[in-house]
Amino acid sequence: MLFWWLVNAFANLEKIFHERGRLAICSALVAEDAGLSFRQLQSACELTDGNLNRHLHALSELGIIEMSRKTGQGRPQTVVRITERGRDRFLAYIDALEEIVRRVQAVADGERPAARPARLLPE
Repeated sequence: MLFWWLVNAFANLEKIFHERGRLAICSALVAEDAGLSFRQLQSACELTDGNLNRHLHALSELGIIEMSRKTGQGRPQTVVRITERGRDRFLAYIDALEEIVRRVQAVADGERPAARPARLLPE
């Protein structure tokens, strides 16, 4: 049985982040204001070139990350940064996920969830 709080909590989870590769990418980028190179992200997230590229394009299309080419000494580098909007959305996703974990742990510890609010009752 799904408790009303679980239904509400899941409504706050954005599908774009709810995938291991994208969760890893955004977690790494939130920790690095200057961004990370493609290779640094690949190593940190343990993704293949193709998988990382696919995830980066999906995140970029939604404005969560931005990519730029950096030239200088040696080969050009792709640098990936999380946008301010992307950071806000990702941190809201993490907050929602943490709330689910807290509530599930409370139920597992024997606490009873609050009664279902009348406005959420099925019709």
